[in-house]
Amino acid sequence: MSVITTIEDLRVLAQKRVPRMFYDYADSGSWTEGTYRANEADFKKILLRQRVAVNMENRSTQTKMLGQDVAMPVAIAPTGMTGMQHADGEILGALAAKKFGIPFTLSTMSICSIEDIAKATGGHPFWFQLYVMRDRDFIERLIDRAKAANCSALVLTLDLQIIGQRHKDLKNGLSAPPKLTIPNIINMATKPRWCMGMLGTPRRNFGNIFGHVKGIENMGSLSEWTNKQFDPALSWNDVEWIKKRWGGKLVLKGIQDVEDAQLALDSGADALIVSNHGGRQLDGAPSSISALPAIVDAVGSSMEVHMDGGIRSGQDVLKALALGAKGTYIGRSFLYGLGAMGEAGVTKALQIIHRELDLTMAFCGRTDIRTVDKGILLPGTY
Repeated sequence: MSVITTIEDLRVLAQKRVPRMFYDYADSGSWTEGTYRANEADFKKILLRQRVAVNMENRSTQTKMLGQDVAMPVAIAPTGMTGMQHADGEILGALAAKKFGIPFTLSTMSICSIEDIAKATGGHPFWFQLYVMRDRDFIERLIDRAKAANCSALVLTLDLQIIGQRHKDLKNGLSAPPKLTIPNIINMATKPRWCMGMLGTPRRNFGNIFGHVKGIENMGSLSEWTNKQFDPALSWNDVEWIKKRWGGKLVLKGIQDVEDAQLALDSGADALIVSNHGGRQLDGAPSSISALPAIVDAVGSSMEVHMDGGIRSGQDVLKALALGAKGTYIGRSFLYGLGAMGEAGVTKALQIIHRELDLTMAFCGRTDIRTVDKGILLPGTY
């Protein structure tokens, strides 16, 4: 592909270059995938107001997220097994984010470890996403490792106490590293670029877990441990405990309901993320963008409200900001770029989103991202 101008271009290229089980992991939802599709489709229903004869000079997309200066109000979302989309994927994503001037969020279920990211970025601050597991000693040590690595925010995911049924992952036998079945070997043989990258890195396991948990000696026992460890008994009391143990900026991810948003505010968290886990948990739930306005109305004056889910363009970012979000996250857009071209692909994804955000803001009559509000939207479409 000689000219790449959209996230869709990167998606097509990633599909060609990434083994099927890992591409499907990124590009799928749970059950019927209705919520997964709605996340993207519902952005298209919101229409923008074009304004003319407005001075478009000296535009700025710079703002703050959690008090941190950002080149645009976009962070890279935590995504599991990122290092299976491309060798050393989390490191490459963190480097691209650092150079662009936006936050990078590392998943608990990453292939590259917390320490890998800290070393590769020279101790540059990044955010860490935490899953609560039954092994509380492991969680405490994980939080302490994030502190030692100079993580500047902890993103606690609340919507994965149990795992939604994801048909493609089950049919593909998703695992890290991939099981060497005949269908997988045949498929990987058609992805030589990916295979060469994986042969050149030692990072093929869950780096934050392997070597840090007693009794985990091989991938079989690791898989068994992780399947049993997500804690269905997670409660708001755990949020209080984690907040005290962490002691820094705390973000709660997975809020879709106004009542839960109020509980998030009451917990003392610094921000929440309106998110349905990319449509990978409760199928039939509302899209993130449709859930956003009511949550902003309920708690937006008292804490930062961010959102993720379905963002494939700068226009999507702008619409989320207009509806009250103070920041947005990209997961699949990031993974498509990574799978397509490694670090250069992540940078390309960020450039695509930033350019469209900048130009669309100007067409709507604004030159400073901090002034964006519902006035840029066509009434009756949101």
